Amino acid sequence: MEYKTVAKNAQAEFYEKRSRFIGHVRALESEKEAQAFIAEIKSKYWDATHNVYAYSIRTGGIKRFSDDGEPQGTAGMPVLDVIQKKSLTDCAIVVTRYFGGIQLGAGGLVRAYSRSASLALEAAGLAKMALCVRCRLTSDYGLHERVAQLIESKGGVIEDSDFAENVRLKFYLKKDKIEEFQKALSELSFGKLTCQVEEELYAKI
Repeated sequence: MEYKTVAKNAQAEFYEKRSRFIGHVRALESEKEAQAFIAEIKSKYWDATHNVYAYSIRTGGIKRFSDDGEPQGTAGMPVLDVIQKKSLTDCAIVVTRYFGGIQLGAGGLVRAYSRSASLALEAAGLAKMALCVRCRLTSDYGLHERVAQLIESKGGVIEDSDFAENVRLKFYLKKDKIEEFQKALSELSFGKLTCQVEEELYAKI
């Protein structure tokens, strides 16, 4: 199973008829983290006219939004709509607005909040997450380079390399590739090397 989320935390801002809009986006994994992020932004921008938010959490299929005082349906839902149209989850967006004195109207608000969310996502970039396994293996120096190339050829990502008496590698690769990798590793090392699978996790691929 794979899903899409944001690649990094980011923010972007623009002005619309003197109103300042600041879009903040963050990758997260739970509703508790989302609520903490919203509280953090509200505290930082305590003097803002509105701090509108929307978030989507994969576990439990949770989706929430708030207009934070803007006319109903003109702010939070448009932000959530941007998240949903890009099929994103495990992320939250907070759009901070400082009112500039000129009314935007319902249509103008929808466009402004949608644009702010889109700009924030553009700044953050998108990432595909896949179910992976984290592994460890120990290799001698003679095989190290070929083992590293094998990991990368199978789409794996090396997280850490420890060069001591032997080379210890920590890496992850997609779960559906582990059997294929183990077989290739055995062939490469003439049966001398195997990797130890430690845990499952979702990771960027």
